[in-house]
Amino acid sequence: MAIFKYSAIDKEGKRTNGEIEAVNLEVAISSLQKRGLTIASINPAEKEKKDIFSNVSFFNRISNKEIVILSRQIATLFGAQVSALQVFKLLGAETTNPALQKVMQAVSSDIQSGSTISEALRKHPKTFSNFYISMVKSGEEAGKLSDVFEYLADYLDRTFEVTSKAKSALIYPAFVILTFIAVIVIMLTAIIPRITTIVTETGQEIPIYTKIVIGFSEFFVNYGILLGIAVVIIGFILWRYVDKTEDGKVAFSQFRLGIPYVGDLYKKLYLSRIADNMNTMIVSGIPMVQSLETTAEVVDDKTYKDILTEAVAAVRSGSSVSKALSDYPEIPGIMVQMIKIGEETGELGKILETVASFYRREVRQAVDTLVDLIEPAMIIVLGLGVGILLAAVLLPIYSISSAF
Repeated sequence: MAIFKYSAIDKEGKRTNGEIEAVNLEVAISSLQKRGLTIASINPAEKEKKDIFSNVSFFNRISNKEIVILSRQIATLFGAQVSALQVFKLLGAETTNPALQKVMQAVSSDIQSGSTISEALRKHPKTFSNFYISMVKSGEEAGKLSDVFEYLADYLDRTFEVTSKAKSALIYPAFVILTFIAVIVIMLTAIIPRITTIVTETGQEIPIYTKIVIGFSEFFVNYGILLGIAVVIIGFILWRYVDKTEDGKVAFSQFRLGIPYVGDLYKKLYLSRIADNMNTMIVSGIPMVQSLETTAEVVDDKTYKDILTEAVAAVRSGSSVSKALSDYPEIPGIMVQMIKIGEETGELGKILETVASFYRREVRQAVDTLVDLIEPAMIIVLGLGVGILLAAVLLPIYSISSAF
C-alpha cells in the first residue's frame, strides 16, 4: 500500500487537501472520484526518513552504475511493448535507492500529466545529463526508444569503465603522497623534538643538515596549526577559483593537461569521450551540430569544451568537422584525418567508433603503465624522505656515543 497526497474540489466547489492510502495511483484516483471529488493534483507522499543518513546527499546519491542498469531495464521494457508510464512506475517501485525512486516517481507523474519522456527527464539534471536527454529526445522523434536506451546503457558502461580505471590510477599515488606527508609531519612534531633534546644537551657542534631538520621541526611544533589553517584557506580559495570562475577552469585544465605523462592520460581520456559521444549520437540520428554542442557540455574539461564550442560555430558557417578541429593542437592529426575519411565516405559513425575504441585502449594501457611506474617510485621517495630525516638526527647521536 502507498500513501498519496491530493488536492481536490468537492461537490460544493470547496477545495480540500488530504491523504489517501491505495495500492497504486489509479486506485487512489478512482477512490477519490467515487467520493465525488474533482482532483486538482495527486502525488505520492514522501516516505519518512528511516535514519539520520537519508538526509545526507552522500548516502543518497545515484551512481553511474545504477543509471547503466536503469537504462538497460528501460530498453528491455520498451522492447516488450510496455507503455512509458508503466515503465517508470514499475522501475520506481522496484528500485532500492530512495533518491532514484523519488526521481522515477516524479518522472512517471510528469509523463502522466502529458510530458514527453525527455521533458520529464530534463527536470532532473543531476541524474540525467544533457547527452542522455538529447539521446532520449532523438529516440522519441525516431520511434526507437528501445534502441536508444540500449545505446545509452552501452555508452555509459564504456564511459564508466574508462573513467573508473583512470581515477583508480590517480587514487593510489594520492594516497601514498598523503601517507608520506602524514609520516613526515608526525616525525617532525613528535619524534624529532625528543631526539633533538639529546643532541642539543651534549653541547657539541651540530651539522648544518641537522640544524635544518631541527628548524623544520620547531616550525611545525610552533606554527603547525596556523600552517594547517592556512593550507585549508588557500585550498578553499583555489577550489572556488577553479570551480566558479571561467579563468580558473581554463587555468586548471591547462595545468592538468600539461603534467608530464598524467596530462597525456587525460588527453586520451577526453578524446575517447569525444569520439564515443559523437558516435553514439550520430548513429542515433542526431544532427552533427547538436552532437558537437552536447559533447561540449559533457566532455568535462574546459579546454576541450571551448574547442568543441568553437567547432560548432565553424560547422554552422559551412565548415566540415575535420576542418573545424584541425586548427587545434589538442586534437591529434590522426583523429582529424580519420574524421575527414569518415565524412568523405559517409561512414563517420563507424570511424568515430574506431577512434573511440583506439583511445579507450590507449587509456587502459597508459593507466597500467602509470600504476607500474608509480608504485616503486613512491616507495623509494617515502623511504628516502624518512631515511634522510632520521639520518640527520641519529648521525650526530652516533658521533656523540663514539666519542666516549
